[in-house]
Amino acid sequence: MMTEAHPAIPAPRVGVLLVNLGTPDAPTPGAVRRYLAEFLSDRRVVEIPAVVWQPILRGVILRTRPRKSAHAYSLVWTDEGSPLAAITARQAQALQHAWPQLRVDWAMRYGNPAIGEKLAAMKDAGCERILIAPLYPQYCAATTATANDAAFAALAGMRWQPAVRTLPPYHGDPAYIAALKASVEAQLAALDFEPEAIVASFHGMPQRTLALGDPYHCHCRKTARLLEEALGRELIVAFQSRFGRAKWLEPATDAVLAGLPRTGMKRVAVVAPGFAADCLETLEELAIRGRETFLAAGGERFAYLDCLNDSAPGLLMLRNILARELAGWAALA
Repeated sequence: MMTEAHPAIPAPRVGVLLVNLGTPDAPTPGAVRRYLAEFLSDRRVVEIPAVVWQPILRGVILRTRPRKSAHAYSLVWTDEGSPLAAITARQAQALQHAWPQLRVDWAMRYGNPAIGEKLAAMKDAGCERILIAPLYPQYCAATTATANDAAFAALAGMRWQPAVRTLPPYHGDPAYIAALKASVEAQLAALDFEPEAIVASFHGMPQRTLALGDPYHCHCRKTARLLEEALGRELIVAFQSRFGRAKWLEPATDAVLAGLPRTGMKRVAVVAPGFAADCLETLEELAIRGRETFLAAGGERFAYLDCLNDSAPGLLMLRNILARELAGWAALA
C-alpha cells in the first residue's frame, strides 16, 4: 500500500528580519515611477482619501517627479546599487555572521526585496519564531506601523504561521544613544574644523500627524535631548523632506541651514539620528543639497556625519537591542 509523500519539515529555527523603507531597483525614471506609485499609494503615508489623492498621484506626480528623483538617485547610487539596500544588506550579513544559529535577513517595505517574500522564505527554512525589526528609532505610523502592516498581511496568507515579535521604537534606548555619541564624536574628531553648530535633521512629517496622536515628534525631540546630554553640547533640531502643500513639522532643515550664516555660524556639521542607514534623504538631500544651501547662504565649512550604518557602534547597538527582544527565544552572546 502506497502512502502519500510529505515534504521534509526543516528543523525549528529563530529568524530576524531587518526592515527599512525601500528603494527603486535602479536610478531610472521607470524604476522610480514604480517605486513611488507603491510608496505614495500607502494610506499610512498619504492620509488623503484615495478618491481625491489617486488622480493627483497618477495625473501629475508620477508624470513629473520620477525624472527628478531618478537624477537624485543617480548622484548617490553605488556599485552595490541603492545605498539603503546595500547598507541594510551589510547590517544583516554582519548579524548573521555574529549569530550563525539564527537566520538573519532583510527586506524593504516598498520595492525589493519584499517583506512577504522574505517571511515566506524564512518560514520555508524552518523559522517558527521570527523577530520583525523595522529599523526606525522613532515610531511613526508612516514608517514603523506600515512595515508591520505589510508583515501581518503576509502572515494572514499563511496556513502555518510562525510566532512573531516586532521591534519596538528605540529612540531613547541607552544602547542607541551610546552608539550615536560614539559615532558623532569619532566623526567630529576626524574633521579639520570645529563646527560652531550641529544640526540634528530628522525626516519630516505633516503637522497634523502630531495632532492625530502620532508620537514621532516627541520621539525625535527625546532622541535629540538625550544625545545633547551625552555629547555635552547643544543640537539644533530640524525636519527635512517636506512634500506637498500641507504644514509640516518645523523648523525645516533647509531653512535652518540657510539661516545659520546670518547668525554668524559659518561652520556646521549635520547628523541624521532618525535614519538607521544612509539613503537618498541623507546622501543627496543633506550631504549634497544641504551643503549647497549652506554655502550659498554664506557658510564656509560644512560636514555631513554618516548614519550608524554597519559601523562598529551601529552593529553593537543592533546586537544589543535585538538580543533583548529575542530573550527566551535564543541565547545570544
